[in-house]
Amino acid sequence: MTEPAITRPDHSRMPIVEGMRWYGERNFASFATPGHRLGGGTHPALIDLFGERAWSMDIPVSGGATDVHFIEDVVQQAELLGADAWGSDYCHYLVNGSSAGNLALFLAQLSPGDRVIISRDIHKSLMTALIHTGVQPIYVAPQLHAELDFGIGVDPAQIQRALEANPDARLVALVSPSYSGVSSDLAGIAEVAHRYGVPVYVDEAWGPHFHFHPGFPASAMASGIDGAVASTHKALAAFTQSAVLNVQGDLLNKPRLHTTVGMSQTTSPAAYILASIDAARSQMVLQGREMLERTLEMAHGARERLRKIPGVRIVDGETLGVTRYDPTKFIIDVAGMGITGFEAEHALRHRFHINPEASDLVSIVCFFTVGDSQETIDRLICAMETLGAENRGKPPIETNLRSSGSIIRPGIQVMTPRDAFFAKRAAVPLAEATGKVSADLVIPYPPGIPVIAPGDVIEQHKLEYLAGGVAHGFYISGAADPDLKTIQVVAD
Repeated sequence: MTEPAITRPDHSRMPIVEGMRWYGERNFASFATPGHRLGGGTHPALIDLFGERAWSMDIPVSGGATDVHFIEDVVQQAELLGADAWGSDYCHYLVNGSSAGNLALFLAQLSPGDRVIISRDIHKSLMTALIHTGVQPIYVAPQLHAELDFGIGVDPAQIQRALEANPDARLVALVSPSYSGVSSDLAGIAEVAHRYGVPVYVDEAWGPHFHFHPGFPASAMASGIDGAVASTHKALAAFTQSAVLNVQGDLLNKPRLHTTVGMSQTTSPAAYILASIDAARSQMVLQGREMLERTLEMAHGARERLRKIPGVRIVDGETLGVTRYDPTKFIIDVAGMGITGFEAEHALRHRFHINPEASDLVSIVCFFTVGDSQETIDRLICAMETLGAENRGKPPIETNLRSSGSIIRPGIQVMTPRDAFFAKRAAVPLAEATGKVSADLVIPYPPGIPVIAPGDVIEQHKLEYLAGGVAHGFYISGAADPDLKTIQVVAD
């Protein structure tokens, strides 16, 4: 007997976009939020900056893109299309970024005191979720490339050992791909955790495109992961702050998650952010493979050209000996030029008007997306060629210490992040902080990975690294003293 053909939903539909267009075509007189009244009260400087159309379409979801009581819920219609696109049971559209998804998942699944096996290369938002929920993290350090001090993912065997040592763990949580583009063996990790009946959650913020082309590592949903958040604004053509939270299977508390997603986001979501997710989803399903194929081709050509520049080393899957790597993510080591990544970033931004994603002592980070063109990529390469020529003959900088390498490995943890964060605290100079328990969250940003977390016993080499980074221009997020002259510790 022939199986009936499975009919996919119509991905040319964009319910939120259509709802906004319907509203815009009817010349509404609004007596609801937002207060600028479709641009009528907006400062002329902002009208000049964004245009009248942008203000006239800054409408609410409730009473704008759909009716006040969500009788015809265009957001739910769009989220069902999102679930089909990313291969999940349900897809939550987020307007507070992946940070909202991280918090919502932890609030839905965990209670204070629960144990969570979690990779130590987590983003600031996951560390914040640990503080909000009061759970006990069991940190797992990503494996490191010995020569390059580079994280190369979490191995299923590490998760196996952590679960054996903590049979009461309620969740496994990790970041994949890493900020640097390395993906862990998600299918292997899911298989291990599910043998223990434990769900796996992945912060896939940097991999919203993985599901739409086989040239990328397998996506979290395709790997059998129970829940994953992805930032549509990072690598797809959606507005800043947009993200999706996908869930599947029976191990997560899905009804509670519907509640906590609402708790972790604004109650006044911007319809235009949701509409951008709606359109990016449609674009990826209908055109994504073709668009990403072109992006991959440009990335391959750029990699070959950059490798020829004296003093430049490209750190990628081939360099690291890993097969799961995002080939559109470029870690461009410049220490061989005799300059720091900070100096390279400053030159690119102020001389060449090129904006890299990030920099540290060793490298700059750039990544390519479907929005790039050969012209923009040529500008980057020409600028790097100029820097290479200008610095030829300079002795290389002798350091491999990276903001996402060995410096983030966990030390001794004596309190939960929540207990340390809310404990009585005192500010002490860095020279006096070694051996004390941190009450601070100290995060070089980007990449936004905590070097010191609340509850950690503070280590001297981390303080030296942070002080050196601040001297070179590190922006420190989370700490009470962003200049890092002092650090907050748990008072004796």
